Amino acid sequence: MARNTTYDELVVGAKASIRREVTANDLWVFAHASGNLNPLVLPSFDPNGDGKSDAVAPPLWAGAQVSAVLGNLLPGPGTRYIAQTFRFPERARIGDTVTATVTVKRKLGDARVTFDTEVKTADGRVIAEGEAEVLAPTERIEVPDDELPSLTVVRHQHIERLMKACEPLEPLATAVVCPEDDASLAGALLGFKHELIRPILIGNVEKIRAVAKGLNASLDGLEIIEASGAIPAAEKAVALANQGSVQALMKGKLHTDELLKPVVKKEGGLRGVRRISHVFVMDVPGLSELLLVTDAAINIAPTLEEKVDIVQNAIFLAQALGYAQPKVGVLSAVEVVNPAMPSTLDAAILSKMAERGQITGGIVDGPLAMDNALSLKAARTKGITSLVAGRANVLMVPNIESGNMLAKELAFVAHAEGPGLVVGAQVPIMLTSRADDDSTRLASCAVAVLEAHFRKTGKSAVPST
Repeated sequence: MARNTTYDELVVGAKASIRREVTANDLWVFAHASGNLNPLVLPSFDPNGDGKSDAVAPPLWAGAQVSAVLGNLLPGPGTRYIAQTFRFPERARIGDTVTATVTVKRKLGDARVTFDTEVKTADGRVIAEGEAEVLAPTERIEVPDDELPSLTVVRHQHIERLMKACEPLEPLATAVVCPEDDASLAGALLGFKHELIRPILIGNVEKIRAVAKGLNASLDGLEIIEASGAIPAAEKAVALANQGSVQALMKGKLHTDELLKPVVKKEGGLRGVRRISHVFVMDVPGLSELLLVTDAAINIAPTLEEKVDIVQNAIFLAQALGYAQPKVGVLSAVEVVNPAMPSTLDAAILSKMAERGQITGGIVDGPLAMDNALSLKAARTKGITSLVAGRANVLMVPNIESGNMLAKELAFVAHAEGPGLVVGAQVPIMLTSRADDDSTRLASCAVAVLEAHFRKTGKSAVPST
């Protein structure tokens, strides 16, 4: 319950303060509310291209913190602003903690009060100072501590965390197969520019150079290997991986089945101990963690045996991304076992196999419907007692149709960013799409780098979640 201080109760020298951290979301929301699109105050401002924001908090964002103290604490509810002066000697940046303080200066009569106002950073820099004049409340007002409505800012901060985790890691030598169109070559060069991958370009050299010329991009310092056709290019990439010359593959302008055909060969391929599968790593605005979706790209209608490998592959990737014990929700249309719905039977069996140690490294439960896999409220409403329900990090879908629809709904309706990776082979394989934007391409490279690091060291480079 918030309680105000009336005019009669105010004494000269009385103080109140609030503290808060400057976040990127604060700057985005303030830009929307104010219409101020000065690049200097937008989190995307990065003039030196180092991947770190150089934005400063708008001075009136600091001023708004003074308003919060006056309206919430002193005098509190019922206060009316009359006037405010400000000076802004310094600027705050994302990550700074600021303290806004108001101090009663004079009582002027007729409920008018002046306050000294100041906003300082934790290291003592004054970012706003001035004087406020208000009409203080004359009657007691008590209001409940209501929460504001939730607000979702479409940012991909979980992907940003993965990118940051890659900074100390070596670039991943990557065979880029048929980078013969703008999207695939630009994606490879972008990963190279950000020191995530060291691309080796395999395909028609004349076409690759023509695409680079059209992009006004330099290929200096990059190895280019001639290959006539998609399958020969993929075969050369697989051979390089078997030789240890590359630690990852990236799809260019060829079909997925053309890239994977030499990968899955029994002799000379890149088969691992498990069946290969695909995992989307979804950064969904509003969710507190990454959400992995599998398999939405390779296995069409997996058998129970194949689902075991798909789940195990996803657990491995989740561990590489910082989840010490990933929680896997095996999806179906309902959360009860129904013999008429084979996906519920498979889900129940996968759960039991995990309990018996036949699937390791994570907690597996199902069948779960989508709502009770992600919402604790929905799970409790339906009486589901589970360590996974409402907390799933990984969603295992019944088949490729449901997985593909789920991933695209998250991307195009929920504004998720969804890099993907083929796992289960001897090296990670990036399946970039022509529809992917630059940030998704970079994120795919980051996920591959982190998976390869985990494969090599057995330790995640991402702080544990």
